[in-house]
Amino acid sequence: MSLESFYREAMALNAIQDMEERKTKAKAFFEKLNTTQLPDKFNWAAEIFEGLHVQERGDQPALIWTDLDTDAERQFTYKEMAANGNKFLNFIRHRGVEKGDNLYMLTPIVPETWFASFAGLKGGLVSVPTATSMTEREIQFRFESYKPDVIISYEALTDLVDDALKTVGCTPKAKIVLGKKDGWVSYEELEGESPEAVPAEVGKDDVLFCFFTSGTTGLPKRVGHSATSYPVGHLSTAVIQGLEPGKVHHNLSAPGWAKWAWSSFFAPLNVGATATGFAFTALDAEKYIATIAKFKVSSFCAPPTAWRAFVGLDLTQYDFSAMSYSLSAGEPLNPEVIQQWKKATGTEIRDFYGQTESTAMIGNPPWMEGKMRFGSFGYPSPMYDIILTDDEGNEITTPDEPGHIVVRLSNWRALGLFQEYIDDPEKTKGAFQNNLYFTGDKASFDEDGYWWFVGRSDDVIKSSDYRVGPFEVESALVEHPAVMEAAVVGSPDPKRYQLVKAYVILSKGYQPSKDLALDLFKHTIDVLAKFKIPRIIEFVDELPKTISGKIRRVELRETEESKKKDEAASANEYYYHQFPELSSKNK
Repeated sequence: MSLESFYREAMALNAIQDMEERKTKAKAFFEKLNTTQLPDKFNWAAEIFEGLHVQERGDQPALIWTDLDTDAERQFTYKEMAANGNKFLNFIRHRGVEKGDNLYMLTPIVPETWFASFAGLKGGLVSVPTATSMTEREIQFRFESYKPDVIISYEALTDLVDDALKTVGCTPKAKIVLGKKDGWVSYEELEGESPEAVPAEVGKDDVLFCFFTSGTTGLPKRVGHSATSYPVGHLSTAVIQGLEPGKVHHNLSAPGWAKWAWSSFFAPLNVGATATGFAFTALDAEKYIATIAKFKVSSFCAPPTAWRAFVGLDLTQYDFSAMSYSLSAGEPLNPEVIQQWKKATGTEIRDFYGQTESTAMIGNPPWMEGKMRFGSFGYPSPMYDIILTDDEGNEITTPDEPGHIVVRLSNWRALGLFQEYIDDPEKTKGAFQNNLYFTGDKASFDEDGYWWFVGRSDDVIKSSDYRVGPFEVESALVEHPAVMEAAVVGSPDPKRYQLVKAYVILSKGYQPSKDLALDLFKHTIDVLAKFKIPRIIEFVDELPKTISGKIRRVELRETEESKKKDEAASANEYYYHQFPELSSKNK
């Protein structure tokens, strides 16, 4: 069976209005997909986007884009998106870019990000989405560990990119800028290229995506996804979200992160829906929701921090008649938010879960509306064989007993699971043990089969919609001459789930003070992306450690939880928001 037939089935499945029938057919769909022998070659851009969607819905909008700051709007049909992607591919091929080369995308929410993503898939390139919030130091680390063959960047970042390239000693085959910059080719020059391009011959296991993601120790890992793990794997995401052919889907997420690839690209474009992108400098909740209503968005996915802002509006003034599905991911939402949104739109916000290393693994599909339990993130997708285990890898079958969220591989290997941590066999081996993939997260399930998120198994911090590795923040802090040692943990926060908190031991000759805290905040702003900056700094005389000298972050986390519960404050503890002089630099 060709893979095209599965995409057709998914589209038909999501169009079923009887939810019990959809639930039954979804289970059968994934059982068949899980046991199907995939073809050795698969090029999603050529076979599905062009071969299926351009052929059958070429004049339907594939992308609606607007800039909320300027009110500029652009729309592209499936046929036009393919043509623009092909022009990009032809241009870089003329400059020697070949299958397997690395394509760095340092672009914001602009149509060109969709075009470059299409080109990477069709040309068999390894796309490396890179957040525009990266500092020169972070860009340099990426270039050192995974050299760029071609870069597309927006103009404001080109100086940082050029400096990083010079430091690393790397010369890409092509540098394309959204705007104008000496030494770069303006994107406008691609217009003269042919709107048709020959697809690369892509193997089903060829790596086509490299995502840098935070880990417990060391610098970011490189998650490698294949020609099938994302395009085919995200059928699980499309089914859990409920995206329907011809309907308008919106995802509040920025390029550079896996969630954008999940929900702004693959999930809607897999099933013939219309993707949307709203560019903005700072989130204006009123204008954002007005734009959702204006474009008659049918399915809307946003992180918990955004949902909390949206329900603070007077939602009665907006027309949500087109809204069918509302979705969230990141951490559980409180019942009040879900209830207020349902009162305004008639839809319940459905939570779901996955990782950079996967597609949607656990969630509340559309047939769960009216049956969800507040705080539960649903149940496993039939694409994945998910179980809970204890620390030794033994399966947990007792309700309400916390355990590690694990993907079992002995029955089948889930199509949405990543291939490897690129060039890091030790980390790959650590994640895959005894025919199990350990997600690094913990959960429990109740006697009725609802799953409940417990937290990370390791020390990774979840702040808003981001993962922050403590090592990166600690490394930045100890570069400051005043810092002898630092330990970073997540501190509970009602709005962001966790705040990045740094415990700091000072070097000899330095004393705790508000001025020194300010200096450390400024230092981290210069070297870290804004979502990694500590929001709390506490000066301490010592840190809890094991006999071997390893910092016991678990003890620090427990201290933070107790303090927040008792609403206690420590001496020599300083909050980012206490410094108005920082507000103009980073929020």
